[in-house]
Amino acid sequence: MKNRVLSIILAGSMILSLAACGSENQPANPSGGSEPTPTEEQKASEIFEEPQENIEGGSSAELVDGKFAETRKITVEIYDRGNDGGSDPTNNMYTEYVKKGMLEDHNVEVEFVKVPRWTETEEINNLLAAGTAPDICLTYSYPTIQTYADMGGVIDLQDLVVDNKNDLPHLWEWLGTTNMYWDKSVEDGTLWAIEGKRANNNRIVTYIRKDWLDTLGLKEPTTREEFYNCICAFRDNADQLLGKDAKQMVPFSVSSDVGWRAALIIESFMDPDITDKEFYVNGFDDRKLTQNGTKEAIRLLNQWYNEGLMWNDFAIAESNTEDDMMKAGYVGAFMHNWDYPFRNGEDSINANLQRNVGEDAKFVAIDCFENSKGEYVKYCDSTAGDRKIFFPTTNDEPLASLLYLDWISDPEHIEYLQVGDEGVTHNVTEDGAYTFMAATGDAIMNSGQNIDMTITCNGLHLSSEELTLASLANNYPPCDPEDVAKANEVACNGKRPTKNAKITSIEAETGMGEALNGKRDVIYDTCMSCKPEEFDAKWEELMNDYLTSGGQAIIDERTQKWEAQYGSKDMLD
Repeated sequence: MKNRVLSIILAGSMILSLAACGSENQPANPSGGSEPTPTEEQKASEIFEEPQENIEGGSSAELVDGKFAETRKITVEIYDRGNDGGSDPTNNMYTEYVKKGMLEDHNVEVEFVKVPRWTETEEINNLLAAGTAPDICLTYSYPTIQTYADMGGVIDLQDLVVDNKNDLPHLWEWLGTTNMYWDKSVEDGTLWAIEGKRANNNRIVTYIRKDWLDTLGLKEPTTREEFYNCICAFRDNADQLLGKDAKQMVPFSVSSDVGWRAALIIESFMDPDITDKEFYVNGFDDRKLTQNGTKEAIRLLNQWYNEGLMWNDFAIAESNTEDDMMKAGYVGAFMHNWDYPFRNGEDSINANLQRNVGEDAKFVAIDCFENSKGEYVKYCDSTAGDRKIFFPTTNDEPLASLLYLDWISDPEHIEYLQVGDEGVTHNVTEDGAYTFMAATGDAIMNSGQNIDMTITCNGLHLSSEELTLASLANNYPPCDPEDVAKANEVACNGKRPTKNAKITSIEAETGMGEALNGKRDVIYDTCMSCKPEEFDAKWEELMNDYLTSGGQAIIDERTQKWEAQYGSKDMLD
C-alpha cells in the first residue's frame, strides 16, 4: 500500500461518518457507598458496550497456525442481482480470490450459492424451511432470522464468537462490540446474527436537473418552497425543456415505494425534538408510517400530485420504467439513495443523460427540505443496521464459517475486493488515490464497492481514511467526481444516526413484516394519489386497517417493553 502522503482533494466536502452509536458505560457511584442493584438499563449497557478488548476470548484447538489439519468445506450466500452484462456472482475474479485465500490460509474450501437479491427474504425462507440454506446466510430481514431461531433453526453465535475470539482478530477489530452484539438479547444473551458494518452510512439525497435550472434561470433550491417553485417551473415550461416530448414531463418522480423515495419530505415534517422513546416505538416501520408528522407530509405530496407535479403512474409502473424516464431526460427531480444517479457505470442515469440529451444534462444533489427549526435532518442507520449474517443449524462447520467472516474482514482483503487489479478495475493517481474504471468479464463487480462480496463491510473502506476520502468520488466512472463529492457532502449534512434501544425481540412483529409493509405501501400510494377532499377519509380508513391488522399490537408491545426496561426515561444516553 502506498506510503506517500495523500492529497486530500475532496476531504473538505466528504466527511464519512464512521462513529458507532451506543450508550456509554454508567458512571461510578459518586457517594462512595455500596453500589445499588443494577438497573435493567445498566445490565444492558454491560452486555452491549463492554470494549471488545476487555472480553476474554479463547482459541480453537482445531487450528494449527490458523489452519485445519483436514480440509473443511463451507457454502456462502451471494446475491444475484441479475445485472445485464454482469459477471457470474458465483464464479468471477473476486470469488476466486476468496476461494484461493481461504484454502491457503485456513484449509477451507468455499462454494458460493446465489440468492436473488430482490426476492431474498422469500428465497431464504424457502431454503431454511427446506434445510438447504448455505452455511453462511445473510438477509436484511431480522424477523426472518428470529422466526427460524424460535423454531431452533439458527445457531446461537454468542459462545462461538467469544470462545474463538483470538482466532478472529479482524472480525472483532472491524465490527467491535457495537456490531457484533447489536442483536444480542438482553433477556438470555443469545446472539442469532452479526450485523455487517456500514463504512458509509449515507442514506438518501434529493436530486434535480441542473441543466433545466440553468435553462430557466433558477438557482438550486434550498427550501421546500423553493423546491416547489422549481418543479412548478418545470411543469409550466415543459415545451421549452422537452419540445416534442413535453407530454412526457415528470417534474418530481416518486415510485410506489413512497416511504423511501419521499423520506426527506416525511422526516422534515417530524418533530425535530422527537424523543428516543417515540422514535423507537414507531420505528418498526422503516418508512416511518406511524411517526407523528407523516400524515401531513403525505398530504403535501397529495397536493403536488393533484397539481400535476408528480409521476401519474408511480404506483403501477414496472420497476425499471422510472429509471428509463430519468435516462431519457423526462424527469426534473427525484429522491433516492445518495449515489443513485452515478451507479452502474456507462449505464448510470447521468451517463445516459449526457448521451441522450447533451453534455450539460445531469442531476445534482441539493438540500432543500428543512424541518420546523429550519434544519436539514437526515435519519440514517448506525454503523450497524446492515446485512444480518447468521448460520442455520444445518451448518456443521461454524468455526470454518467464522474464519471466513474474519478473512473477508481483513483490511487488505476488503481493499482488494473493493478495488480489484490495477489496470483492470482501477488506476492509481500520483497522490496514491484510486480512480476507478469500467471493468469487463469476470472483473465486473455486480454491486457498488463489491458489497455482495464484503458482507461484513458496506461502503468503501480502504487502508486509511485519507485514501478512502480521496478515492470515493472516483468510484463512479464516467460520472463527474465533483458531483459525487457534492452528493456525499449533502448526504452527510445533518445526519442523525439510529440508536440501539437494546430491547429484546418484539413478539408482535414476528411474521408480520411483509403483510404490514404491503398495507403501508397501499396507504402511501392511495393517499398520495386520491382526490384532496378524500384524503382524510382514506387515511383514516386505511390506517385503521393497518393498526388493527397488527400495527397497534406492535406499538403497544414496544411501548410496554421500553417502559419495562427504561421506566419513565424518554432519551437514551
